[in-house]
Amino acid sequence: MVRIEGLKLAPGQDEQLLRGKAARLLRVPEGDILSLQVLRRAIDAREELHFVYTAAVTLRQEKAVLRRIRDRRVTPYTPEVYRLPEALAAPETPPVVIGAGPGGLFAALVLARCGLRPIVLERGQDAVTRQRDVTSFWRTGVLDPESNVQFGEGGAGAFSDGKLNTGTRDRRHRWILEQLVSCGAPESILVDAKPHVGTDMLHVTLVNLRRQLLDLGAQVRFGHRVTGLRVRDGALEGLEVTGPEGPYVLPARHAVLALGHSARDTFEMLHQAGVRMEQKPFAVGVRIEHRQSDMDAAQYRRFAGHPCLPAAGYKLSCHPENGRSAFSFCVCPGGQVVAAASEQGRVVTNGMSEYARDRENINGGLLVNVTPADFGSSHPLAGIAFQRRLEEAAFRLGGGGYAAPCQRVEDFLAGRPSTGPGRVIPSYRPGVRWTDLRQCLPEFVWQTMALALPMLDGKVRGYAQGDAVLTAVETRSSSPVRIIRDNSGQCNVRGLYPCGEGAGYAGGILSAAADGMRCAEKIWEVYGK
Repeated sequence: MVRIEGLKLAPGQDEQLLRGKAARLLRVPEGDILSLQVLRRAIDAREELHFVYTAAVTLRQEKAVLRRIRDRRVTPYTPEVYRLPEALAAPETPPVVIGAGPGGLFAALVLARCGLRPIVLERGQDAVTRQRDVTSFWRTGVLDPESNVQFGEGGAGAFSDGKLNTGTRDRRHRWILEQLVSCGAPESILVDAKPHVGTDMLHVTLVNLRRQLLDLGAQVRFGHRVTGLRVRDGALEGLEVTGPEGPYVLPARHAVLALGHSARDTFEMLHQAGVRMEQKPFAVGVRIEHRQSDMDAAQYRRFAGHPCLPAAGYKLSCHPENGRSAFSFCVCPGGQVVAAASEQGRVVTNGMSEYARDRENINGGLLVNVTPADFGSSHPLAGIAFQRRLEEAAFRLGGGGYAAPCQRVEDFLAGRPSTGPGRVIPSYRPGVRWTDLRQCLPEFVWQTMALALPMLDGKVRGYAQGDAVLTAVETRSSSPVRIIRDNSGQCNVRGLYPCGEGAGYAGGILSAAADGMRCAEKIWEVYGK
C-alpha cells in the first residue's frame, strides 16, 4: 500500500474526488487505484479553508510507482496492527482492576479477552445511575460523594467532550478506537484528526463495553471502594473493600490501580500503606466561555456556518513575561461548563459536550502551570492539599450550594467585580455568583491569566472579548501525584500496577486506555509464565 498526505478538498466537495486527486499526484490513470482508504481527516483554516486528508491506496504496479515518484507526501505504507496476547486458562485468583475509567476498562478488556476473567471494582455507579445522580446534583446542588462527575463507570471522561486525540503515538490507539466503534461510538473517530464521542454517545458505548466484559466472564462491581491493602513480604495478598453490603477482603495477587485523578482518599490510604509516590506538576485556572458563533467566525471566516463544518475549537498557549505558561485545555465546542465536585464544600468546574456540539456556547479551560514549588510542602500529597484550598475558596466565594464564582473578562482585566452577564450567558449549573475571581485564585494564577488573555486574543480574535465569561475553579486538569512504578509496571508493593491519568502516566481518554492495556499485558506475562 501507499500512503498519501496532503490531499485537499474545499468545504462541500465530495470525498469521491480524492481518488482523482490521488491519481494525479501519483501520475497514474485513476483506474490503476484499486482502493482508497481515508486514514485521517483534518481542517486547515490558516489561509483558504480546506479539509486535508491522508489516505492509503492500493495500486497496480505499486513498486514501479514508488520508484518513479519523488514526492515527500507519498510513502510506502504498512498498517500497524495491535494483536492481543494469546488466551490463557482462567486462574484460581483472578486479577483485579480498581477503577472503571478508560484505563481500568481497557485493562479489563485485554485481560478478559485473554481468558483471565478479571474483577472490576468501581466505587461509583453504572453509567445510567450515574447520569441520574449527576443530573440531580446539577439541578439541586445536592452532591453524592460516591456518584458524580469524577466517580463512576467511564471515569471523569464520561462527563466531558469525549475527546480522543493525543500527542502520543501507539499501535494500541487504533485498536481502542475500533473497540469503541464496535460498542456504539461514531465511525468518524477512526479518521478525524480531532476525534470525539460526546457525553451522550459515550454513555451508550460504556454500557455496551460492560456487556462485552460480562460476556467474557469478567465481574463488574459498582459501589465497591478499596479501603486498604493486605500485603505480605512486600507483595499484594488481598484488598480490603467496602461494598453495598459492608466490608470484605478480596484475595488478589495482581491489581491494576486505575484510580483516576480525584480518588484523594484512596491516594491517602496508599500513602499510609507505604506505596511510593511523588509530587507532580499540573495546572489550575478557570473555564472560559464564548458564544460558539463568535469562535466559528474567528476561525472559519467566510465559511462560518457552512453545514459540513463542525463547531470550531481552538488550542492555544503562551508564555507571559512572568515566566509562567498559560494554555487552553479540554475545549468543548457547543458545550457547557459543568459542576464537577466530588467532595463536600468544594467547587470544581469542567467542560462537557454532546456529540452534536450544538449548544450556544463553547468553553475551555484557561489554565496556568503549577509546580511542586508552589505546593508549600514536600509531602507527596501536597498537590492535593493545594487543590483543596482553591476549591474551598471557590465554594465560599460562590456563596454555597455549589454555585460557582463567575466574572466577565473585561471586569477581570479591570480588577473590578462583575454584576451580571453580557452577550455570553454562563451555562454552569446549579448557578453562578457574579464576583471578583481574584479572591479565590492564587496571585500567580490570576496575574498570569491577566497577562495571557491579550496574548491569546492575538491568536484567536475575540478570545479576550469583554463579554466572555470566566467560571472558577478548574483544578482537576491532571493528577498532582505520580505513583512510582518500574519497568515491570509494578510499584514497590509487588502485584500493584499503577495505571493511567490518576497514577501520573497518561493525559486523556486515549492515552489512559493505552496505559491500561500496557498494564494488562504485564499481568498477562506473569500469568503466562
